[in-house]
Amino acid sequence: MLLRLGVQIPLVLDGPAAGVIVKDLLSPALAPGAATVIERISRRARRIRVNVRPDGAVVLTIPLRASRAAAYRFLEQSRDWISRQRAKRTTQPSARTLRWDGSDRIPLRGCEVVIEVIAASIRKPAARFESDALRIYAAPVTRTDRLRRLLLGALRDEAARDAQRLLDEESARLGLPYAGLTLRDPRSRWGSCAPDGRIMLSLRLVMAPPEVFRYVVIHELCHLRWRGHGPRFWTLVARQMPEFETHRAWLRKHGDNLQAWPPRG
Repeated sequence: MLLRLGVQIPLVLDGPAAGVIVKDLLSPALAPGAATVIERISRRARRIRVNVRPDGAVVLTIPLRASRAAAYRFLEQSRDWISRQRAKRTTQPSARTLRWDGSDRIPLRGCEVVIEVIAASIRKPAARFESDALRIYAAPVTRTDRLRRLLLGALRDEAARDAQRLLDEESARLGLPYAGLTLRDPRSRWGSCAPDGRIMLSLRLVMAPPEVFRYVVIHELCHLRWRGHGPRFWTLVARQMPEFETHRAWLRKHGDNLQAWPPRG
């Protein structure tokens, strides 16, 4: 849920200009150094949290029963962290574009594969990962936005297979049954565990090394036992995956690249 409020809250960001937080996704372009905040009121969220998307927008998630005043205080307390995260994004290379000429690469399970578009006389384009490439079979006149959807669809198919297998295996090891799997392509989250036991996972995890994907699955399954991130939660994660810190660090370091490539549109 996006709240389009007319209120402005000053938030000083590091850099040459002071920023103004405007809680309106449709607000006009802000001065350099400013950030747009998207408010999400969530029935499933258990705590107030702040995320910075790859495009620099700030997402403030507020649990349904939480105080908005408390959320704004948390936002203010997070300003230095927000500045650091946004600065990291401004120093990253500009987003690449897909050329569809055989030079594109995409990671799959931690290894790069070539994206090949093969001209074919077929009514319905198709895409599939083969041993050495992602091959898209399409008519020569196929629009690039359709090719991009085919690419993401192929990623989703691969992610669904890996996610289902990992959830079944790790759920059995933990002795914690889950209610179902949902695959999405969120911009700032890798997974979540709903109160009803459904697990949401990002389809982009299939691009990461397999043990990173496994770590996220274990992380979310452990929330079936412990809802927060207290010591008992991390003890359970470590029992399932003693080296989880390595894979957690990999995701922190490389996660922005997975979110940015391939582009969503």
